Parts: sequence; C-alpha cells; structure tokens
Amino acid sequence: MTFDEQVHTRRNVVIAGAGTVAAAAVLAACANDAKDNASPATNPAPGGPPAAGGQPAKVLAKTTDIPVGGGVIVGDTVVTQPSAGTFVGLSSICTHAGCKVVKVSGGTVDCACHGSKFGLDGSVAKGPAATALAPKSIRVEGDSIVAG
Repeated sequence: MTFDEQVHTRRNVVIAGAGTVAAAAVLAACANDAKDNASPATNPAPGGPPAAGGQPAKVLAKTTDIPVGGGVIVGDTVVTQPSAGTFVGLSSICTHAGCKVVKVSGGTVDCACHGSKFGLDGSVAKGPAATALAPKSIRVEGDSIVAG
C-alpha cells in the first residue's frame, strides 16, 4: 500500500488530534505570557491630556476654528457654535439614509445625498430627514474642543 492509499484509522486520527490540541495549548500559553509581560506605555499618545479612563483626549478642533453660527465636520463628528461660547457635538451621519453630511453653511448642516438640512443644534431644518442628528459628547478644554 502506498502512502496515498493509506486508510486513516481511528488511532491515527486521535493521535493527530492530540498533537493539534497540545500545539494550541502551547500557543495560548505564549500569548498570555506576552500580555502579562507587556510594559505600559511611558509616553501617552498625542492628542491632549488624559480623558476619563486614562486615554488621551481626542482634539477635534480649536474653538477659534468654529465660527459663531457655523461649524466644522471632523471625521464622524460635526462641531457647531450656534451662539457665542456654546459648542454642540453632532453625529455626521444623516438620519434619512445614512449618508455623511458634507458641509456646514448658511446656518445649517447639509447632506448632499437627498438634500436634508439640519439646524446647528441638530434639529431637522429641511427634509426628507425626519429625525434630528444624533448628539455626540464634546467638551471645551482650554482653547480646544475635545471628544467625550
């Protein structure tokens, strides 16, 4: 009988399976040792002072970058300033069809997909969207607007 013609016996299958289980156990043990021996970062990532949970705060914009009566889109967040000193964080996802809003202009946050417009507080100014933009948590730290 040639190697290609060998029939797998129950014993061969069990022996091969035991070897696979042992190899998996060794790999899992090595992975746990690597995690346990990892040293914490000594230099925090850039982006600002630590936020709750020890993570650095993500700076979205400078307060001077947000015009009164306007706003900016930064990634998945829209930051507006409806009145002097009042900053609002909103989701950049239009509630009508899930498109990303594209600009803040003329006192509205605009979606190019179907023409929806939202007020600087996220309320619907013009449909077809029927639901306001979702709020996003932001805060002012010094002269920066940070997520969270």
